[in-house]
Amino acid sequence: MCGINGIISKSIPANERRKFILKMNDLLAHRGPDANATFNDEFISLGHTRLSIIDLSPESNQPFYSNDKRYIIVYNGELYNYKQLKLTLQQSVIGSSSQPHFFQTQSDTEVVLAAYMRWGTDCLKYFNGMFAFAVYDSKTQKTFIARDRYGVKPLYYHYSEEGFVFSSEIRAILNSDFKRFTLNKTVLPEYAQFQAISYPNTIVKGIKQLEPGSYIEYDGTKPIVTKYYKLNIQPNQVLTYEETTQKISELLHHAVQQRLEADVPFGAFLSGGIDSSAIVGIMSNISTEPVNTFNISFDESEFSESLYAKLIAKKYNTKHIEIKLRPTDFLKMLPEALNKMDNPGGDGINTYIVSKATKEAGITMAMSGIGGDELFAGYDLFKNLYKLQNKSWLNAFPGFVRKGIGKGLLLKEKSIKNLKLNDVLSLPTINLVNAYHLNRSLFGKSQLNSIAKTELKFPDHLIKSIHPDYLLSAISINEISSYLSNTLLKDTDQMSMAVALEVREPFLDSNLVDFVLNVPDKYKYPTTPKKLLTDSLKNILPDEIIHRKKMGFTLPWKFWLQNELKSFCESNIKELEKKEIFQKGKILELWSDFLSNKKTVSWSRIWHFVVLNYWIEANKLEIE
Repeated sequence: MCGINGIISKSIPANERRKFILKMNDLLAHRGPDANATFNDEFISLGHTRLSIIDLSPESNQPFYSNDKRYIIVYNGELYNYKQLKLTLQQSVIGSSSQPHFFQTQSDTEVVLAAYMRWGTDCLKYFNGMFAFAVYDSKTQKTFIARDRYGVKPLYYHYSEEGFVFSSEIRAILNSDFKRFTLNKTVLPEYAQFQAISYPNTIVKGIKQLEPGSYIEYDGTKPIVTKYYKLNIQPNQVLTYEETTQKISELLHHAVQQRLEADVPFGAFLSGGIDSSAIVGIMSNISTEPVNTFNISFDESEFSESLYAKLIAKKYNTKHIEIKLRPTDFLKMLPEALNKMDNPGGDGINTYIVSKATKEAGITMAMSGIGGDELFAGYDLFKNLYKLQNKSWLNAFPGFVRKGIGKGLLLKEKSIKNLKLNDVLSLPTINLVNAYHLNRSLFGKSQLNSIAKTELKFPDHLIKSIHPDYLLSAISINEISSYLSNTLLKDTDQMSMAVALEVREPFLDSNLVDFVLNVPDKYKYPTTPKKLLTDSLKNILPDEIIHRKKMGFTLPWKFWLQNELKSFCESNIKELEKKEIFQKGKILELWSDFLSNKKTVSWSRIWHFVVLNYWIEANKLEIE
């Protein structure tokens, strides 16, 4: 796991490019403290900072060269099936000019490069892993840049007449001195509504993020972006329920086993929920040594999951570390955590806290249960949208009748729930596709319109057509493409890599994802929490974990924002108001409503505005 950078330009002198790339490497030093190096030629500079996980020898440092020195790669990620691919690449292909590759290292980096040299862009079809990498062909002077299927590893880029620049983090581009950048005002309505910004846009004007499952080809003229993977539902012969659960168990066990490949100490985040408990259970059954597990606990018992985490730790005899968090501890850590944010957002602080404690315990790689909710219908949203799709009779009522019902709900009680119901009832046609964004929204439409200066345009890359037997899979695709990619994975990467900790996500194994998306609703509907998953792991998950109340991995934010963090939040809200990037007085009004405990504003509907201002100030981002 590492940080990668690159600058390609025919107009910038080589010595200037080298200065830029060295500064970018310095800005990514936290991602890779084990090695730092660059490659420079007439038109391109590449940079790499290394966090050594597999093959710790200096021979695997990057930029990494092919045996003939023609190709140079900078790579951030892990290829979990690299050993199988390595065997294939060591063989010649009958009837082809492809020669066997003679490997010089034990690293997966060399496998990625060898795969590209043999198969070109088709190499991505063979990869099962998390990655963002760039390969430069010094003979043709063409660059190939790719990102993994689900966007686990980030890749940001900027293209202009000055040249093409890319990096693992926005801030490395923003603060590289390559050029002056400003705030991207057009995405502020989306940020206000979802706490994040969807690809290809970012909070910085002119800097884009490469879409998951895509690659870029750049020959010095204009970058060409191509989509190589798309989440899809392809119904085939349906297995029996028992065959399905057996297959899921096999795929998840294999995914965990592959992700245990590491030459450094490893552990796991353990919240005590179904997903993290499942991963820890499987790890413990496979590993010959006790697993290191980490859990955050709070004085506020309402939020503490430590009892459930301890139950799993005891069952599997893990080396368990409980991170006791008090408001004073959090206050001390908050500025540090905020300064580590590469993207502003409403989440991420909790991931930083547990990542830092894990790293301080001597762990370099940790497993996470992220992705389990999105894949196995773990959120209430799945049931809500499933039921809504099957209420087609609602569309039989004239629009004015439905709008009248919505207004009646708001007259009865103006709450977040009723604001969303009103928006759903006001839709021209009520169905899963139209209602998805409204269910994921922080604000009702009228609220957002009063806050944002421009109208919100929903991202258009989500699923449009739905197979009637696979409604839950359609929701999963939207969740993976939006909330998981834009928020959870982004926060996991930026906050774990801030302390040089690699996090692996077995639930995002491509074989598992593709299989579960093609399991019909009749097997997947969560009559009990994530029933399909828990039935697949009957011998691993105790009943106390399966049937416990879902809490999520969160912090007691409301109490802190109204007390210990009140002055910090208030000063940032006031500074944000002065920037005049939202409707005048509306952010202050939200803050006042939150302090008054109004039902239309929760802590999550104000905190991301606090973070936005802090991030703009910390990065000295100009506003035009």
